[in-house]
Amino acid sequence: MSRPISGQVVVITGAARGVGALLARKLAARGARVALVGLEPAELAKVAGDLGADGAAWEADVTDGEAMARVAAEITGRYGRVDTVVANAGIATGAPFLDADPVTFDRVIEVNLLGSVATARAFMPALVAARGYYLQIASLAALAPAPMMAAYCASKAGVEAFAHSLRAEVGHQGVKVGVGYLSWTDTDMVRGADQDAVLRELRAGLPWPLNRTYPLGPAVDRIAAGVERRAPHVYAQWWLRGMQAVRGCLPSVVGLVGQREMRRAEPRLRATAADRRGLVGAGGQADEAIREVFRADP
Repeated sequence: MSRPISGQVVVITGAARGVGALLARKLAARGARVALVGLEPAELAKVAGDLGADGAAWEADVTDGEAMARVAAEITGRYGRVDTVVANAGIATGAPFLDADPVTFDRVIEVNLLGSVATARAFMPALVAARGYYLQIASLAALAPAPMMAAYCASKAGVEAFAHSLRAEVGHQGVKVGVGYLSWTDTDMVRGADQDAVLRELRAGLPWPLNRTYPLGPAVDRIAAGVERRAPHVYAQWWLRGMQAVRGCLPSVVGLVGQREMRRAEPRLRATAADRRGLVGAGGQADEAIREVFRADP
């Protein structure tokens, strides 16, 4: 069941850039009151400045349960309620599992999966009170596992399963839960991954439509429409809906094709292994900077 988005209070995590920032602008243009949550105060301030008087931003690490509980209380106190939460915060790394930095690998799962859990835990009481909507941003990676992306695929498969379980638990309390799927979309994260020549070439070798980078605007338009519909599934690219029907076959196909491509790329991957031990994109760099601050001043 849809509700008019105008006047709704919408919380978006990972709102400093990319999908989160554009979604905030589009929903605000439709009359929503949008609360931004993220790590980059300067970028958050830019987005908040585009949202009008009803837009505001909170700096918080989604993996910090206490901080998220405080943010949820402050947002609820400011607006009086929360109607919709979009759990969008996410980071990525791209490297073979055996070459990956263990701390970076674990951080991807911590932010993408446990950060979503902390977001839901913080805001679900308000959503129950409002009979609201929780949209979990997942990915094509939840449907199709891929080499070089073990942490990201594991985390996105995890958030998909988490959201489906949550839907069954809170539906009788009036809360709708949706899962959003995106393929490669023109964000800082994807552009950051494409700076790695080996990763870029491996992705270019994927079959259509998996080998394309899709424009951000139309993808976010689809997500915004899904928020308005309170949809159980939201597909940022039209063809992703069809992937659901064949997802059971995909691990076997990827396993066969992936072995061939990894064998071909292995010499170059080994020669450049040191170049891909960190997080990709500007958002990943922001997360690494925050962790450096905490290591320096625990």
